[in-house]
Amino acid sequence: MNSTRVFDHRAASSELYAAGGTDFSKLSWLESNWAAWYLWIGDPVIATGLMSFLLHEIVYFGRCIPWIIIDAMPYFRRWKLQPNKVPTAKDQWECTKLVLYSHFTIELPQIWFFHPIAEACGMKTWQVPFPHWKAMTGQIALFFIFEDAFHYFAHQALHYGPLYKHIHKVHHKYSAPFGLAAEYAHPAEVFILGMGTIGGPLLYYFPWSLNHIIPFWSGADHHDFHHMAFVNNFSTSFRWLDYMFGTDDKYRAYKKRLAAVAEKDRAALEKKLLEEAEKEGVVAADEAEKKRLF
Repeated sequence: MNSTRVFDHRAASSELYAAGGTDFSKLSWLESNWAAWYLWIGDPVIATGLMSFLLHEIVYFGRCIPWIIIDAMPYFRRWKLQPNKVPTAKDQWECTKLVLYSHFTIELPQIWFFHPIAEACGMKTWQVPFPHWKAMTGQIALFFIFEDAFHYFAHQALHYGPLYKHIHKVHHKYSAPFGLAAEYAHPAEVFILGMGTIGGPLLYYFPWSLNHIIPFWSGADHHDFHHMAFVNNFSTSFRWLDYMFGTDDKYRAYKKRLAAVAEKDRAALEKKLLEEAEKEGVVAADEAEKKRLF
């Protein structure tokens, strides 16, 4: 079969593998199952879209369910960043409804169009064997850096005037956000930030949190402070852009003051500083709403 002819029409997965001369006997377990999925579905566009969307839903809600349980258990409050602000069942349900609406009306179309866009850029999502793990590791690291930079600047823009008032204010409904609220946002924000891909914090600061291992990782407390202070900590994955542009000055001052006091006085000071940050954040949010774009 002429391979050029295969790509001129909506080729089935079996045609693509046949045209590519795929040797299934040399594939790893993961690669074999990857190909099996595409062959089972038949249409590669549907296979990519369905797999990506299902994986997103399973990971998103599967990750949130344990935290819903933890929120209901007082034992874990010692690690919660704002222990006096526990989401109610009503909060969780209201949040879930908007998240699901955004998933099906905004994220699903974006996910579905990924395959044809990837094909147009020369990437074959169905192709096996996979690239070497070193190549994938380098590319994933680059994508993390790109997403973090994209999110930082887009997030800052959404804090300005009408963009905040009509779009980003929805995400700031919860001054103490929880797991489900990671993607609780106006549909326009989901679309804008989704262009760089986004993930949200779990808002518990456990000893095994990733930023204890990777010092420049933002972590839950980094973003939690943003929801209180409003004007600090715009990054999603890494801290360096906030540091470079000085948009973590209040956060670093807060951490420095906590580190300077004795352990016995730290809890009281932390409560006082967080209350001050939240009050300042309310004022800053009101000021942001009043600004005009032009």
